Amino acid sequence: MQGIVTRQGRVALEQLETPTVREGHILVRTEFSAISPGTELSIVKRAPEQSVNLGYSAVGIVERVGEGADAGLLGKRVACYGAPYVHHAERLAVPTNLTALVPDSVAAEEAAFGGLGAIAVHALRVARLSFGESVAVVGLGILGNLIAQIAHAAAYRTFGIDLDRARVEQLKQLGVKTVYEEEARLEEAMTALTGGIGVDAVIVCASGPGERLLNKTLQWIRPQGKVVVVGDVTMEFSRELLFAKEAQMLISRAGGPGRYDAAYERDNCDYPIGYVRWTEGRNLGEYIRLLSEGRITTKPLVTGIYPLAQAPEAYAGSPGALATLISY
Repeated sequence: MQGIVTRQGRVALEQLETPTVREGHILVRTEFSAISPGTELSIVKRAPEQSVNLGYSAVGIVERVGEGADAGLLGKRVACYGAPYVHHAERLAVPTNLTALVPDSVAAEEAAFGGLGAIAVHALRVARLSFGESVAVVGLGILGNLIAQIAHAAAYRTFGIDLDRARVEQLKQLGVKTVYEEEARLEEAMTALTGGIGVDAVIVCASGPGERLLNKTLQWIRPQGKVVVVGDVTMEFSRELLFAKEAQMLISRAGGPGRYDAAYERDNCDYPIGYVRWTEGRNLGEYIRLLSEGRITTKPLVTGIYPLAQAPEAYAGSPGALATLISY
């Protein structure tokens, strides 16, 4: 089978072995996989001489079921999340903990972004918002856009900011109206709509030098508010500002509990729901539910769909590319 790899800063197609199906895993024939621009492009930039698989979010049809997995999954469409089991390839062997059934009402193209959807859901869980509270999302790429859409669907008072006018307008068209290009306008809106106390949380989806940005977020939050870092920003910030607000500076890691735990992923041992309510797999399922109920959408965000044979062109992209799919 073919898959997408990177080596020495280049993206290429390579013949890969069809994976074996372990106990609790399923074999999926890939329909679409989603490119994660931030994560994957950073991997390409630092790729070694040996080939590295790219990707972690896909959708496809179950072709084979391993021992211990539900035979009823055969022939069903599932969203899949999590490297090394999920990557850009024609066949994927995935633990069922890292999959979610996709109903007929959800387009495969939207389900392919399930990995990013799970990451977005988990970021909001890390913020621990309650009904009636407010959140500002900084950076409105595909991930920031999804976080803002989900926050809006959950009835949190949602603000957003991005320097790219097109991204701001796109989120407005999806129902989030308090979105801005300029910090001054964002600050005016937050002051007016929170009664001057500040937002309850800020979720940072930007990347790059973080000191000025993180210090700004500490000014925007209320006393004992939270800043949740999702993007790849450097972690310099003012202790004085953090102390003055008795604020929390938090990191959101991937799609939720279970990520990077071999027992949960490789061995497919789920956590008891009474102890871990929201795992990465359950967060993936919630993303699919939100799509099925029409509460969020990725359709307007897709700026390119490339057949597998054109993978290098997909990564070269175009200016303003937001969400890119590989088709199989």
